[in-house]
Amino acid sequence: MTGLDNDTIGVIGVICMLLLVLSGVRIYIAAAAVGLVGLVSMIGWDAGAGMIGTIPHSKAVSYTLSVLPMFILIGYLAFHAGITQALFDAARKWFGFLPGGLAVASVFATAGFAAVSGASTATAAVFSRVAIPEMLAAGGTLATLIPPSAILVIYAIIVEESVGRLLLAGFIPGIVSALIYVLIILVWAKISPGIGPAIKGYTWSDRIKSVPGTMPVISVVVIIFSAMYLGWATPTEAGALGAFVVFLMALMKGMRYDALKDSLLETAKLTVMIFSLIWGVLIFVRFLGFAGLPEHFTQFITSLPFEPWVVMLFILLGYVILGMFMDAIGMLLLTLPVVYPAVMALGYDPIWFGIIVVKMAEVCLVTPPIGLNCFVVSAVRPDIPVSTVFRGVGPFVVADFLTVAVFLIWPEVITWLPNQMMN
Repeated sequence: MTGLDNDTIGVIGVICMLLLVLSGVRIYIAAAAVGLVGLVSMIGWDAGAGMIGTIPHSKAVSYTLSVLPMFILIGYLAFHAGITQALFDAARKWFGFLPGGLAVASVFATAGFAAVSGASTATAAVFSRVAIPEMLAAGGTLATLIPPSAILVIYAIIVEESVGRLLLAGFIPGIVSALIYVLIILVWAKISPGIGPAIKGYTWSDRIKSVPGTMPVISVVVIIFSAMYLGWATPTEAGALGAFVVFLMALMKGMRYDALKDSLLETAKLTVMIFSLIWGVLIFVRFLGFAGLPEHFTQFITSLPFEPWVVMLFILLGYVILGMFMDAIGMLLLTLPVVYPAVMALGYDPIWFGIIVVKMAEVCLVTPPIGLNCFVVSAVRPDIPVSTVFRGVGPFVVADFLTVAVFLIWPEVITWLPNQMMN
C-alpha cells in the first residue's frame, strides 16, 4: 500500500514507537497505535484491523493469564489483613541484633511479603509505612523473583514457557538476592556504623512470641510452592487456593467490608493495567512478526564474531539503558519478541534467561529517571525527597549487578529447582 517494503515499515514502526514512549505516551497506547498503522500499511485495513480486533479477547480468555489476578489479590489481601506488620516485627526481633539491624529486618520482611505478593510496587508501598524507605525501594524488587511473581508470569506468556517452572525457578534466586542485600548492609554498616545501629533488648521469649504472626505467610508459601512443585495444581489453581487461604485468615483477623472492597478494587486496577499493556504490546508484536524484524535480529546476533557470553553482556547492557526510561513490564513486553529468539539461537536456556532478564528489570525499578519503586516510596513518605531515596538505593543497585554476575557464572542456581520438578 505504501510503496515501502516490510523491513522498512518495521524499522520506521520501531523508531516511532520509541519516540512516542520517550515523549510520554503510555506504552500500551503507543504500541497499539503503531501496530495498527503498521499492519494496515502492510496487509490492508480489513485484514489488519480484523487481526487486531481478535487479540484482546483471545488473550483475556487465556487460562494462563488468569493466574495474574490471583497472585495480585493475595498481596492486597495480606496487606489489608495486617500480615505485613507482623512480618516486620518478627524480622526486627530475630535479626535486629545484626549491624544495620533495621535494614536487615526490612530485607527479610519484604522477602516474606514478596512470597505472597506478585507486585513489586505493592511491596515497596506497603513496607514504606513501617521500615526504612530507601531500603524498601530496593527490597520491594524481590517480589519480581520470589514466587508468586506477576512479571515472571508475563515473561512466560510472551515466550510461551511453562509458568510453573518459571515460578519455581525464581525461588532460589530470590533468596540469593535477599542474602546479597543483607551482605551489602552488613559490610556497609561495618564501614559506617552510624547508618544502621543494631537493635538491642529483644529476648528469646520475644522472638518466639513473634513467630505465630508469620504463620499466615508461611502457610501460603508452603501451599503455593508444594502444589506447583508436586504437580497437585496448576499455577492458577495454586494462586486461587493461596488467595482463599489469605482471605480466610483476613476474616479471622477481623477484616471489614471496606478493607475487602479496597483489596478487590486495587487488584482489579492493577490487573487491568497489566492486561492493557499485554494487549497493546501484542498488537505491536504481531506487526513486528509481519515485518520480519525478529528473524533479522536473530540472524544479526548469531553472525557476530563474539562468544555467546559477550553477546549476552551487550544484551543486558541494553536492558540497563532501556530501564532508565521505561518501566519493567513495558520493557520486557517490547523487547522479548525480538531479543528472545536471538538468545535461544545462542543456545541459552529459556528458564535461565527469564530469571536473568527479570532480575535486570528489578534494576529498572530503582534507577533514575524512572525508578518506579523510588517514586512509590517517596509518595508514601512525602517527608523524604525522591532524590534521597535514589541515593539510598545506590548500594543495592550494586548488589543487583553482583547477583546477576552470580547467575551468569553459576546458572545452576536458577535451573536446578525447576529441573527437579521435571524428574
